[in-house]
Amino acid sequence: MRSDGEKIALVTGASRGIGAATAKALAREGTHVVLVARTARDLEAVEEEIFAAGGAATIAPLDLVEGDSIAKLAQAVGERWGKLDILVLNAAMLGTLAPVTAIDGKELNRVFTLNVLAQQALIAAFDPLLRKSDAGRLVAITSSVGASPRAFWGAYGASKAALDTLVASYGAETCNISKVRTAIVDPGSTRTQMRARAYPGEDPQSVKDPAVVAEAIAALLQTEFDSTERVKVAG
Repeated sequence: MRSDGEKIALVTGASRGIGAATAKALAREGTHVVLVARTARDLEAVEEEIFAAGGAATIAPLDLVEGDSIAKLAQAVGERWGKLDILVLNAAMLGTLAPVTAIDGKELNRVFTLNVLAQQALIAAFDPLLRKSDAGRLVAITSSVGASPRAFWGAYGASKAALDTLVASYGAETCNISKVRTAIVDPGSTRTQMRARAYPGEDPQSVKDPAVVAEAIAALLQTEFDSTERVKVAG
């Protein structure tokens, strides 16, 4: 079981980019971070960095869209720590940028399965553990295309609009009956693999490092807010 006062965070998509940077930022503040992604080797690299910096982490390699993986993960976290203080919903799939009329149905299904259905399953599975925290926090990483539709971004944008609605609804449902609070963070232009796929000709150095987003998330989690907080990271 957890030690008294130890904060526990779970970050999805933690093997690289914004997820890895957020996990490291939280670990630097003394939070024990559960690192979730599909590739164990990449998670181990992040875990080693956290350990080297004096932090604590546990890896949980799994595919969020596979069977009952999320339910098993929630059970494992509950059995080991008895609560969850921070849940960061970062894992997402970009899909192919295409006109709405040309979207492949099978790929659209995969995008929504990870970006929406798996996120709802995470919220449902970890809600009981967030409620056991003294100040449970759920942070979802969104995109500007969820609120401002853009040509060729219909599939990904629609999935993020759906995620935003789920998180805001959950926040409204819990804010008056628990200490759980929710936040939706738009990272803006950030140096990630997803960004590189979307903008292959862009100079990576022209956009901000994921660490900037991670620090903004860590700072947000130190503040008090009601219902759902919406944040756009500058830079």
